[in-house]
Amino acid sequence: MRVPFIDIQAQYRELAPALDATVHEVLSTGAYVLGQHNKGLETEIAAAHGVKHGIAVNSGTDAIRIGLEAAGIGPGHEVITTAFTFVASIEAIIQTGATPVLVDIDPATFNLNPNQLKAALTPRTKAILPIHLYGQLAAIEEISQFGCEHGLTVFEDAAQAIGSHHRGKYAGKFGIAAALSFYVTKNLGAAGDGGMILTDFDDVNERCRSLRVHGMGRERYYYDAVGYTSRLDEIQAAVLRVKLTRLDAWNARRAEVAAIYDRELAGTEVITPEVLDGNNHTYHQYTVRSPRRDALQSFLKARGIDSMIYYPVPLHFHAPYRHLGVAEGDLPETERAALEVLSLPIHQHLTDEQANFVVQQVREFTAAN
Repeated sequence: MRVPFIDIQAQYRELAPALDATVHEVLSTGAYVLGQHNKGLETEIAAAHGVKHGIAVNSGTDAIRIGLEAAGIGPGHEVITTAFTFVASIEAIIQTGATPVLVDIDPATFNLNPNQLKAALTPRTKAILPIHLYGQLAAIEEISQFGCEHGLTVFEDAAQAIGSHHRGKYAGKFGIAAALSFYVTKNLGAAGDGGMILTDFDDVNERCRSLRVHGMGRERYYYDAVGYTSRLDEIQAAVLRVKLTRLDAWNARRAEVAAIYDRELAGTEVITPEVLDGNNHTYHQYTVRSPRRDALQSFLKARGIDSMIYYPVPLHFHAPYRHLGVAEGDLPETERAALEVLSLPIHQHLTDEQANFVVQQVREFTAAN
């Protein structure tokens, strides 16, 4: 049986008439930049997360970079975060002129361990950037409380966590702002790149809107700052609005697949994801741990099952980030996770038959080795 890791074509087939119609509607109007679909998408996603403002930009990376800059992060500042993430998280910090300070993760959730924060504090510490990895919020109450006690800005990297919440409070409500990604493979994916900044703060909203259009102020061709070209294409916004109508159902289906995996993999050597008390998990990835990860991945591949490793090399091992001064062995849980994590197929078009086939093969591997 063939089990693809993700099925973008199935998304299109499910929504083809509506997607085709909305793309043709945009093309016919000639309103290709910051039109009604951009405004509609910003309003709808902000409302879904319970925040005042959504600012659409052209990528999740720009959502972090512009959001951080609008939140006052810049040269001379330090931002505490982790090395177990996609590179954009620390790349964006460096691009603002600030310095990432890397701390270790909680091995159960792969997210920033709040117990590591105190030791990372220096007089230059300005912010904390927790990453809501794989679709689950970090220990955000503890992180937010620490930030409040020490006068630090909390900026949420929610690139993988649209629709995720803790006790009903969504990503974007715990800090000064949050960044979403609409990359193709995300739970809500565009037909290309896209991102959004969420914030309850009017001043951050205004600065983000200015920075995404070259630093332009309210009056055209008058500039308040050095900015960027980071508008979300109107066609992408239109596509995302169509898909947004299905997001809750799609996330619910991911949870059903996760429940199959949780139940059927219990008792094997594979460690299934742990969900923090009070969190919902939107399962952007269903990531297990195995001490024989590479052998398991090869075994699954030979049987037609795709899997992915997010992330195989901690960021402090990469050449552009060695200057941060984090040596091998300094982040033991991060480094161990990079050797053990494997993400199994999980998406809204995965059938029960396919999910059970994945389980069968994982159990066969663990029993035979």
